[in-house]
Amino acid sequence: MDSRKPPEFTLELSADRSNVKDVIFFHRYFTPLTPATHDVLDTTLPYVSEDDIESLIETRTTAFVRSLDTASSTTPHTSPSHYSSSKSAIPSPSRGILAIKFLERKRRKGWFIAKADEETVWETWLLDVTLTSARSEPEAARNRRVMERSLQEAAMRVVEVVDGEKGHIPPITTNESNPFPYQIVIHPRGGG
Repeated sequence: MDSRKPPEFTLELSADRSNVKDVIFFHRYFTPLTPATHDVLDTTLPYVSEDDIESLIETRTTAFVRSLDTASSTTPHTSPSHYSSSKSAIPSPSRGILAIKFLERKRRKGWFIAKADEETVWETWLLDVTLTSARSEPEAARNRRVMERSLQEAAMRVVEVVDGEKGHIPPITTNESNPFPYQIVIHPRGGG
């Protein structure tokens, strides 16, 4: 059994509530698909238009935003709805991590009994998301520029890693439509 830790790649992103689901893109999807693009802010990204992925992303990002709201409501001054009495106080954005894990399904062999498949992680992408909000138009414009820049940097990082880091990808040993299952896991960190 290989005891090496699978590679982890981190992307730092800023997003508002309406764009959180758009910062997750599947770049290790090995099934045939029809090419598609998706416009996010002023950036056009490749897009996997699969109902099950879209549904999973929608579910997980909704839970992610709720977890950040819950974490910030229990920690004073970390959410736009929790200001100190001082007018100069600026709320801290909420932060959390979405982990996208790509798994390899391995058959477990027993002497006489068929055992369940074992899923092991072969790659993890950590999306360190800062959830932004704005109290004014100039603040909203600044947040949009920050979101655009972080999205463009993340997309370039994905291209760089996916193109250069291939040696750890397990061989495809199945005829299933998606040889590598995936998970999206939420790790809220609270504000700050």
